[in-house]
Amino acid sequence: MQRQFDDLLLGSIELFCLAVESGSFTVAATAASVTPAAVSRSVARLEKRLGVRLFVRTTRQIRLTDEGRRYFEHCRQALNQLADAEREATGQQASPAGVLRISMPTPYGHHRVLPLLADFRERYPAVTVEAHLSNRNIDFADEGFDLAIRGRAPQDSGLIARKLEDAELVVVASPAYLRKGGKLETPDDLVNHECIQYELPSSGRHLPWLFKRDGESVEAVTRGGYGASGDVLAGVTLARHGAGLFQTYRFIVEKDLTQGTLQELLIPYGGRSRPFVLLYPHARHLSSRVRSFVDFLMERLEREPIDR
Repeated sequence: MQRQFDDLLLGSIELFCLAVESGSFTVAATAASVTPAAVSRSVARLEKRLGVRLFVRTTRQIRLTDEGRRYFEHCRQALNQLADAEREATGQQASPAGVLRISMPTPYGHHRVLPLLADFRERYPAVTVEAHLSNRNIDFADEGFDLAIRGRAPQDSGLIARKLEDAELVVVASPAYLRKGGKLETPDDLVNHECIQYELPSSGRHLPWLFKRDGESVEAVTRGGYGASGDVLAGVTLARHGAGLFQTYRFIVEKDLTQGTLQELLIPYGGRSRPFVLLYPHARHLSSRVRSFVDFLMERLEREPIDR
């Protein structure tokens, strides 16, 4: 194998990553016990090798270019893998360490995962967790994520998918909305009600409402003058303030149902759910921090791997 990276280049990559993470050549230089000029020369060396600008520099700050951001994500992932390989080779892999980047949907993050992270870091204090809350699909390689949680497993053989749970759906409305009246005994009555719409970010279509009728799974197409996209919690907030009916996950509105700020409706037709799955790339040597988090989350949520 022909050598492509010398010690000087690897050192330049480390200094570049330090500069990005600290937001300053001076701070990066202090952390690495070198001069700010040495950091600047390292970045210039990389820019010359790559033929692109990595930073936009002003007298007050540095800012990554688009090319610099993409290069940084790959470099950080590579450096983390090198650190993992070194820990494994020296028998230190039993103590997970490094940065763990997780992408997850907003509601699942707030109500399921974020409340567990303090316990995880108490168990593994050397792991730094970066949580990214978004409902869009991410690219593991380009964006440098270790794990993602999504509502379904994509048809991608490069990813491992493990089911976290089937989250139960409920239809809710506020007491203020219900005081306006209107028959609501079966899903057929929804045509006479204000139904808050949620738009799927992947397709732009409105999410159908799911019910069970006589033991069969059915979908209901609803209509309404309110729409929400990007965050399911927006629909919950609208319902909480009397805008109309909304179908959402029970785990989001459990406290509202207990406190009476929302009421559950169409209970005889309930019981439907949507899955949440944990995704991560196939890897012959999965880093200890990723493996530890996967085991931790599965343990806490007490679920089995999804059938693929």
